[in-house]
Amino acid sequence: MSPPLQLPELPQLPRGARFWLAYSGGCDSTVLLQWLAQAAPRRLRAVHVHHGLQPAADAWPAHCRRVCRRLGVPLTLCRVEVDRRHPGGLEAAAREARYEALRGLMRPGDCLVTAHHRDDQAETLLLRLLRGTGVAGMAGMQPLLPFGPGKLWRPLLALSRQALREQALAQGLEWVEDPQNRDPAHARSWLRREVMPRLQQRWPQASETLGRFSRHAAEAAGLLADLAEIDLQSARKDGGLAIPALLELPVARRNNLLRHWLAQAGLQAPPAALLDRLERELLAARPDASPRLLHDGAELRRYRDVLYRLPALPPPPRGLELAWPGRRELELPPGCGRLRLARLPAAPLTVRFPAGGEELRPAGAKHRRSLKNLFQEAGLPVWVRQRTPLIWRGGELLAVAGFWRAEGAPQAAWLHDLPGVPEHLCHSDH
Repeated sequence: MSPPLQLPELPQLPRGARFWLAYSGGCDSTVLLQWLAQAAPRRLRAVHVHHGLQPAADAWPAHCRRVCRRLGVPLTLCRVEVDRRHPGGLEAAAREARYEALRGLMRPGDCLVTAHHRDDQAETLLLRLLRGTGVAGMAGMQPLLPFGPGKLWRPLLALSRQALREQALAQGLEWVEDPQNRDPAHARSWLRREVMPRLQQRWPQASETLGRFSRHAAEAAGLLADLAEIDLQSARKDGGLAIPALLELPVARRNNLLRHWLAQAGLQAPPAALLDRLERELLAARPDASPRLLHDGAELRRYRDVLYRLPALPPPPRGLELAWPGRRELELPPGCGRLRLARLPAAPLTVRFPAGGEELRPAGAKHRRSLKNLFQEAGLPVWVRQRTPLIWRGGELLAVAGFWRAEGAPQAAWLHDLPGVPEHLCHSDH
């Protein structure tokens, strides 16, 4: 008879919050389901995600439904579409689709529970090591971390696959076997079947040792994050990073800050090649240059000695003219936000975007000024200038929305969604 598993205490959840168990129907999640059904019966929900990647999986929802009914655990079934052209491969695409579906079920304070165990952790560490990960990657999977509107909890990380299987057999549990776990075409399956048995034959405590290493790496990653926060306080400027402050740091410390800063926006860790390009093309660029790098669906730009981190912006709406009929709000092209008038003017208006050569005499000023000079004095980056709406009445430029207006022109607020706009200029026309 297998002894009872030593499992951690349940994390504290807010009143009314639920545990969502990611239940595949496999051995590990079945053991976890059995335990949680006893430890948190009233707060437990199980969810089975069907990826539609293999015919055998079509029978698994019925199995999961039968087991959950026997235990009195409510079950949610989700079917997801997996992007087979995902650059990270089918496994990465399935994982992203699965977690997106799980995140969508959670309410604030809920806790997602997964059945990752010590051998999964060891496999993850070896795969990341072979792919050239850094210290943060070698920290592996953490037992408890923020996720969606709540938390993600992995209570089995200290237990081996063998211990879980023995427990399942001792309790007479039923589970399904995923054929992909035996398919050597998948890197993790090949590692599990070909490499890990040999490692454990030579070093029986291999997975336990790798788990201990991941905890050491997590401590080191935490110290690097603390150092990056210290550096961030001195480098932060205008919603970005001051390039002179970055260049004062040693290269390793600068790269640590850049990784941390990008991770704060949910971006992947930049490879060494991208950090080298960032150094050459952005940090070492002329102060009057406006270079751009793309990374993980985001843009990295330099303007006036500040490095900005932006979402990927659609092309600027050059040559576009929009009629603004008698209503207070106007929706602008993607990436340009909305316009709102404080009061409706007597004559119809049109909205255009800078094309070059425009002039305006701002309210209270004695002379007309070119928009180019006004933009430069205000320190507006080029991506903001290109998408700033201009309000016209016939052939007269009345206002540069959100920044300046002519004497007597209607006051308009530009509800933009562009980063890099100085806070004191982004509310209404001066």
